[in-house]
Amino acid sequence: MTQSEDVVALAATVAELRSARDRWRKEAGGRHHVARFPSREAVAAFVDDLVAGLFPGRLGGFAGPPELEDGFVEHRLHAALDRLQHQAESEFAYWQEEAVLSFDVSQAAMIVRLFCAEIAPIRDLVDDDVRAAFLGDPAARSADEILICYPGIVALLYHRIAHALYGLGLPIIARIISELANSRTGIDIHPGATIGRSVFIDHGTGVVIGETAIIGDRVQLYQHVTLGARSPLGVGDISVRERLARHPIVEDDVVIYAGATILGRVTIGKGATIGGNVWLLEDVPAGSVVAQPVAAILAGAAADQLHEALRGHVP
Repeated sequence: MTQSEDVVALAATVAELRSARDRWRKEAGGRHHVARFPSREAVAAFVDDLVAGLFPGRLGGFAGPPELEDGFVEHRLHAALDRLQHQAESEFAYWQEEAVLSFDVSQAAMIVRLFCAEIAPIRDLVDDDVRAAFLGDPAARSADEILICYPGIVALLYHRIAHALYGLGLPIIARIISELANSRTGIDIHPGATIGRSVFIDHGTGVVIGETAIIGDRVQLYQHVTLGARSPLGVGDISVRERLARHPIVEDDVVIYAGATILGRVTIGKGATIGGNVWLLEDVPAGSVVAQPVAAILAGAAADQLHEALRGHVP
């Protein structure tokens, strides 16, 4: 293909893409300008600075003398909060065209000040999560190992930050933070989910926790647990309650094993145990154990026959 033919082919593609953009913008009403959307890279830098301020030695790289540690923390927090204010301003600008009233110019700064009051409590919550992991996992050798190496702790750390910002009125920034955690850990927690103290997500890959889920204290989840909704919004007859409370309530001291799927606004009672690969659509009383039927162990001719079937040797 000659260079001129290359240009002609590309011109046609560019025109088709312009048509696709025009159709999308017409359907969307043209209300939002993506240039005002908060930056994923800037939000990631905010989280990095904030995490360094929360855990200067283990996650912030501080290795200086103790008398300089507070200065390091202050420097990283200043950088984090400055980034947060700029991204908050972007988020408000993004929503402005559909807002009834104009956002006050000082609103982003006010949210930053309110978030400052959340920083120390976030540290306390994550410390409790680390303690829960140390108690819950006999393979753990130290709290430092858990904080640095355990994906469940990383996901909870990011969620504690995102949840605070979500509650303060920055849902886009909060969702970006939850996606950063998902990309790093494979754990998808909506920032609106309410999670109590001393929670341990063991292994964690594939865990999904929906927006209106409520999780109590000392809860332990294993990999591929889903706390989801029963059906997408707009499908079937969904009540107001189901729109606002779509996901499960998990009370204190519950253990949910790998692969369990719990859907809808059901309540898992205090101290219950949910076995692996269980599918649940109803409430579980406190202290109950929910399990699949015990697997059959085959021997002799039955085992030989299944071995051959798995190898594709069925006559």
